[in-house]
Amino acid sequence: MRHRLLVLLLLGAILQLAGCAAYRDYDQEMQQTIDEMSKGELNEALYLLKLHNPWEDKDLLYYLERGAILSAGTNLPKSQEAWRTADWMIFQREEADPSGAMKLLTRFGNEMGTLLVNDKLLRYDGYDYEKVMLTTEMALNQLADNDFDGARADIKKTHERETLIARQREQQYEEAEEQAKSQGIKLHYKDLEGYPVAVLDAPQVVELKNGYQSAFSHYLAGFAYEALGERGLAAPGYRQAIELRPGVAFLEKALRNLDKPPPADDESEILVVVQSGFAPARSSVQVPIPVRLNENLTIVAPISFPVMVPDTLTPAVTYILVDGKQQPLSMINSVTDMAMRTLRDDMPAIISRAMFRANMAAISQAQENERHPEKASLVVTEKDPFEEADTRTWRTLPDKTLVARLRLKKGLHRLRFPYYRAEDGFTVRVDQPHQVFYLRIFRGQDFYVGPSLVLPELPLADKTGGIDQ
Repeated sequence: MRHRLLVLLLLGAILQLAGCAAYRDYDQEMQQTIDEMSKGELNEALYLLKLHNPWEDKDLLYYLERGAILSAGTNLPKSQEAWRTADWMIFQREEADPSGAMKLLTRFGNEMGTLLVNDKLLRYDGYDYEKVMLTTEMALNQLADNDFDGARADIKKTHERETLIARQREQQYEEAEEQAKSQGIKLHYKDLEGYPVAVLDAPQVVELKNGYQSAFSHYLAGFAYEALGERGLAAPGYRQAIELRPGVAFLEKALRNLDKPPPADDESEILVVVQSGFAPARSSVQVPIPVRLNENLTIVAPISFPVMVPDTLTPAVTYILVDGKQQPLSMINSVTDMAMRTLRDDMPAIISRAMFRANMAAISQAQENERHPEKASLVVTEKDPFEEADTRTWRTLPDKTLVARLRLKKGLHRLRFPYYRAEDGFTVRVDQPHQVFYLRIFRGQDFYVGPSLVLPELPLADKTGGIDQ
């Protein structure tokens, strides 16, 4: 009884430290926001985002989501402001080195909280692919605004972050493997009854080099350096993109064409970037885990594991019409694949923590069986309201990135997608030697991002009114 009291007191302290993270249904909150975005109501989406985050100290996810919504509506200054806040938060956590008692308390609280309850108690620091895609999206914002020098800084930051993540990941995976061995854990995610194993073992997921490097990030770097006249730096970007996504003719062509002459004075080298859909949602599924307490007693505990739920409502797009002519689009990045690969790589650590909770639940049930033998059960009967996987993830991050490249005469040009009416397209102005046409599509909506758009289409910057002013 005294032991149970101490555990309850510890849990109470951890919950106070964790704030309301354990009580939020983040997936449900963001689904409401995404529903408004899917109707084209970006202002309403921003309102809901703020409504669901009423506290003064906003968390990392708030700034990630806010930046993406503002970017879709071409409010690029405020989008960059939100994303720079998110980037600074990530940077501070990467550089932080708490010392002494506070470091011990933080580590103890985090480990005990996630072991005894679930991962929702941990502060959300962002998945590695989200950190890399953040600076990539920031660079894309700059390029859409014809600021190639500004994009260069964010591209450099992306490369530095990838290097840091690579070092951290190698150490984390080694620690997870050692911990599993020391605990005698032999359970593999393929052994989880009822868990959708196939999605984690899909060829496009397994073939990825890792879960955080993006071929699009490196291709974008190559294009930016090429536009800045630094072709010696452009080549490594294109080569890295090819290494990450081999066999894509579009990427190989960019490397071959580096020796070709630049655009004439009346021409522009155009990179069309189409980002479609939303990053996958993260949901929770309960799996029965048998816990062998002794040779004669095995008790089954229902334990929650995270699963990824891809966006299937945004229609596939394979080409874009430029002045009525089809331009094929090449898909060079899928955040869904990156998220699946990340989850696949994280499963050993997730299983290790889940097994601890399963053992605690099984032991508690065995004690309950001894107290009430007439109600004895070989399955944990007490429902744990905290037994749910962490469903937090950057939901408004675009999923697929598709690209095309062409040379156009300077002047006005018309863009549209094949499944929209002709009047739903965009008229854009070409007036730079190199330009990026950035289009954002999700569900039944499409948006042109950047100042090259010719009115009457109105960017979000003209429509936000008093929202978050």
